[in-house]
Amino acid sequence: MPPLMENQYVKQFPELMKGKTIMYVHGFGSSGQSGTVTRMRTVFPSARVVAPDLPVHPAEALSLLRQLCQDEQPDLIIGTSMGGMYTEQLRGFDRICINPALQIADTMQAHGMTGTQTFQNPRQDGVQTFYVDKALVKEYRQVSEQRFEALDDDDRHRVYGLFGDQDTTVDTFDLFHEHYPQAIRFHGEHRMDDHSFMHAVVPVIRWIDDRQEGRERPIIYIGIEAGLPAQTTAHPTAHPLPLPKGGESQSVLPAPSFQKAVRFLIERYQVYFVCPAPSPHPTQSNQSPLPWGGEGGGFLPSGGEGGGLLPWLYEYVNVPAWGHTIFTNQRHLLYGDYLIERQDSHSELATRLAFGSDQFKTWDDVIDYFALLGGQ
Repeated sequence: MPPLMENQYVKQFPELMKGKTIMYVHGFGSSGQSGTVTRMRTVFPSARVVAPDLPVHPAEALSLLRQLCQDEQPDLIIGTSMGGMYTEQLRGFDRICINPALQIADTMQAHGMTGTQTFQNPRQDGVQTFYVDKALVKEYRQVSEQRFEALDDDDRHRVYGLFGDQDTTVDTFDLFHEHYPQAIRFHGEHRMDDHSFMHAVVPVIRWIDDRQEGRERPIIYIGIEAGLPAQTTAHPTAHPLPLPKGGESQSVLPAPSFQKAVRFLIERYQVYFVCPAPSPHPTQSNQSPLPWGGEGGGFLPSGGEGGGLLPWLYEYVNVPAWGHTIFTNQRHLLYGDYLIERQDSHSELATRLAFGSDQFKTWDDVIDYFALLGGQ
């Protein structure tokens, strides 16, 4: 592997996927020379990124990918759009399907992806255009209908699906989630940009890399009240979280530097967000799905104490809070390394950081504290 080249303008993670192979499967009309491939090689400089140009005919493309899987034995496969459709079918590997076009023939017809098409990125064979007729659309339909075949329980838990909440091209979340528990909505459109890659894809890659390495990071619990502005949580009753409620969740902005702190902490620690358990009061029984969807995508009360906290976490933390949100009124029983909270839970099972105190008045103070610890 060539020496690492540091890029001072782009956040890099040389420790993630170090010495491993990532295979990227591009979308319709693209190539292995796309900006996404450049982004991956820049952000993960210690990894090897394999990104083939796919044949236009889908059966040939899938055959090529399966052969590459045998030859390269990738540690992770990432596919976007059409590539997500192919990636779902590559059994036996850790995979991330981003806005997968699982019904690509319908997508092609609905969005005018027929007739003469121009490749969006250069291809190694130099071909610049291709033609999509009814016969080719039928080929795509036949291959896409092989989705979910020979799927077993082990494979179900090796695949993540990421779905942009502003995607107007593909919406296969429900279809994917019928077969895979790890389906997550993120802030973004169909085409992945730097922001969605860094804040939605990289956290999932970190989870996968940690699991592959058996890496156990120190645990930080964040009491949700510490992420809210001080005036939001100042309440004299026994319940310190009168806000945000369901309809107000997006109007309550996070405490200053909270999001910056979360981004800093998840790079070094296993971070969980602790919310009060929903009240069982019968007047609060309206049900609403978890905003991310996905595993545990059961339902939680939308009213009452903490009823607007899931939408708030989805809005301002998003993917890092998926599967990392705990509901309890007994947080002193949480076993971990650190607990950041405004209210005093009298925890003896974790080092408590009293947010709002002289030592930790702001989230910048929290960042400074953990920066000195160096991930310990």
